[in-house]
Amino acid sequence: MRCDIINPLTIRDIEIGTGLPKIIVPIVGKTQTEILADAKSIVEIGAELIEWRADFYENVRDEQKIKETLHVLRLIIGDIPLIFTIRTAAEGGQIQISGPDYADLLIFVASLGDVDLIDVELFIEGVKVDQLVQDLHAHETHVIMSNHDFHATPNKGEIISRLRKMQELGADLPKIAVMPNSSADVLTLLSATEEMAKNMPIAPGDHVHGRLVRSADLSGEIFGSSMTFWQRRQEFCAWTNFRQRIEAKFTGDPFLTGQIVIIYFSIELPFTSTW
Repeated sequence: MRCDIINPLTIRDIEIGTGLPKIIVPIVGKTQTEILADAKSIVEIGAELIEWRADFYENVRDEQKIKETLHVLRLIIGDIPLIFTIRTAAEGGQIQISGPDYADLLIFVASLGDVDLIDVELFIEGVKVDQLVQDLHAHETHVIMSNHDFHATPNKGEIISRLRKMQELGADLPKIAVMPNSSADVLTLLSATEEMAKNMPIAPGDHVHGRLVRSADLSGEIFGSSMTFWQRRQEFCAWTNFRQRIEAKFTGDPFLTGQIVIIYFSIELPFTSTW
């Protein structure tokens, strides 16, 4: 269970760092029409946070198009917290972009005031990351700092080292995503998350790619994870319905709720898609 030293971060009406990990659903449309249609459908299913993966957007390098799309996007999603992400090809994204152009685009987006959090990659080349974080904070934008390993799960010490580096660079929410090759890898991530949660003001976000994702994502509350990502909307809907049933039965005891989630999803993972 989380340590008492963790202070929640409140973004609009969402308190990050308390209760079950908050669920983020991404928008990955290529055109403005697709992006806005995605936003409307995500609002309808009740996502807690929305991430715009702007690296999928066909006009991602056009600041005026970004501005126009963000303005309408905010009107559609209302007070749902919005994360803006440019995922570079080096971290599994859709765009090749220089470090200076990457930083300039993020700072421009922060200046618009329509996003609540911006994703900054830990190992982005050609960028003084701590300065970028300061520039984003100057626009009152929170920073998620991220790192992705699509091939394996680093050892516990390496995971902790990366999360601590994010903390040192000024991240509001450190995030790490890994690929498990065994159930032991999932436990490695959870163990590292738990240890970090004991020494951080905000619990890190963790994410596991692949079939083992649900046991890690859904047990995250006990081990100290504050947020998780769901890329399949039908899975989000199924999990939301399940969580509501569990919370209704065990109101007021989030730790017990978390235990049941672990037992249920460890015995039989209901979501079989491989991401």
